[in-house]
This record gives sequence, structure tokens and C-alpha cells, in this order.
Amino acid sequence: MNYLIIGSGATGGCIGGYLAAAGKDVTFIARGAHLAAMKEHGFLLHGTRMGEVKIDPVQACTAEDYTGKADVIFLCVKGYALEGVLPLMSKAAKPDSIIVPMLNIVGTGGALQERFPEYTILDGCIYIGSYINAPGEVTQTGDTFRVVYGEREGSAHAAQLAAIADDLREARIDPVVSEDIRSAAFAKYCMVSPYAAVEAYYDILTEPLQKPGRERDLYVALTREAIAVGRAMGLTLADQIVDDNLMQVDESTPDSSASMYKDLKRGGESEIDGLLFQVVRLARQYGVSVPNYLMIAEKYGYQG
Repeated sequence: MNYLIIGSGATGGCIGGYLAAAGKDVTFIARGAHLAAMKEHGFLLHGTRMGEVKIDPVQACTAEDYTGKADVIFLCVKGYALEGVLPLMSKAAKPDSIIVPMLNIVGTGGALQERFPEYTILDGCIYIGSYINAPGEVTQTGDTFRVVYGEREGSAHAAQLAAIADDLREARIDPVVSEDIRSAAFAKYCMVSPYAAVEAYYDILTEPLQKPGRERDLYVALTREAIAVGRAMGLTLADQIVDDNLMQVDESTPDSSASMYKDLKRGGESEIDGLLFQVVRLARQYGVSVPNYLMIAEKYGYQG
């Protein structure tokens, strides 16, 4: 199978980099200095699972220059950039392609499937610590590198999903083909949304979340509110998510931060609508009280 990575930053760079290092046919979509460095020097990947790997030559191009058809497409852009890559997704897909969104925004796969019924679009999420060091250079940190994906209804593409899992496993990425991907994706959302919200509200990095205090208490309260919303939607979400999330926070480097917080600090576009406001909207839709989410949303101008 051949893979197309749309969005070759911290997440997409690691997925594609590990696959390419394992000998898989991978094309990266990138731009600007990141693409220029990849073409000139190759793609340098640092990882706790493989050490340092240089992929040279690397198959990388702009969206405009890509002319192929992909068996598997990983969408690894931020929520606010999704609309801009849909023409490429549509151009690169074929009737039997598998499209896997790796976005933080819950429900992305289902929404895309409604817009593009001719394609097979899964839901997915990823558990990873990663960042861009410099143009053409990405680092994967920590022990966790898990890609979760699945079909929302039925198992019509089970063989293809299993083949993707085999490739990921060979690439030293832990695959999970979920039979309840809506719940699995929302469980990840219950980690990243509170994390981003607390950092934005208190204007902090991760370190204050790693010790007792108001920041950690708010993170727990937000996680429980998010779980309550998901359960009201009919999803299966365990109480254990709270402890699991805290473990993930504690394993993070103290100076790390959520991508939404970084974007807000830069003053550019961010995923605040999908990671913060969306929880309030869903809570109202399903009749769930989320006072802490509402407090933070209102600080950032949410008006309902």
C-alpha cells in the first residue's frame, strides 16, 4: 500500500516518518521551509522507539504538485486548516482508498463522510508526544505512540484496516482498530480538550498541571464534564479516563503545551471553536451542565 500524509508536522511527520523508515511507500505533503529542507537534506526523525533516522531521499511535495492516487490518506492538519486540504484529499483518493483523519476535533470523520459519500472516511485519533525541531526535522517523545482508527458502522473494510495495522506494527507504531471508534475518539477528546482549556485559561505550560493545585483540579473537573457530555451522547466512556489522562499529563515534559495554547499565544488561528466552544454547544444540545467549560469559553468570547 502507498500512504499520503497530508500535513507533515509533528503528528503527520511522525506517522509518515516511522512508516517510511520501515520501508513503506510514503509521500509527505508539506510546504515552505519544511518542504525545502526535506528536499535538500532529507527528513530527520528523532524517536524514542527508533533513535535517530534520516529518510533521504524523501518523497515530499506541495498539494499542487501531487498527482498520484493513495491507498491510505492520513489527514494530519489542524481543524482550522482542514477545509483547505479537502481538494487535495478528493484529488488523491480513489474508490477503494481509506481516509483516516487524525484531528483533535471530535466528529471530523463523520462530518467528512457526509460531504464525501463516495469515499471511505474513518474516525481516528492518536496518542503521541511530538514536536517540530526545525524545518525538515521532527521528534517523537515518550513511550506512547498509538494510532486508533475504525469504521463508525459495520466492518466492510476490515481487511484493509487490518493491513494498515500490520504496516503500522512493522513501523513500531501501536495500532488499535476500534470496534467503537466514536467512543474511542471522544475519550481522546476528553484528554486534549481539558488540557488545552486549562492552559488557555491560566496562561500556563504543562508543569502546574503536574502537581496538586487549582490548575490540576480544574483539569479534572473539565475532564469529568467532557465525559458527562459524551455519555449523554450515548458513548461508552469509563471513569478511568480521568486517571489515564492525569498519567498522560504527568508523563509530559514540564515545558510542553497544547497546540491550541501555542496558537493562541502567537495570536493566529486556533482550534478553540472545536476544542472549547464545541463542548459547550454539545452540552446544551444534550442537557448537560458544564460550568467550568462555560466559564473558560466566556472568557474567550463565547456567546452561545
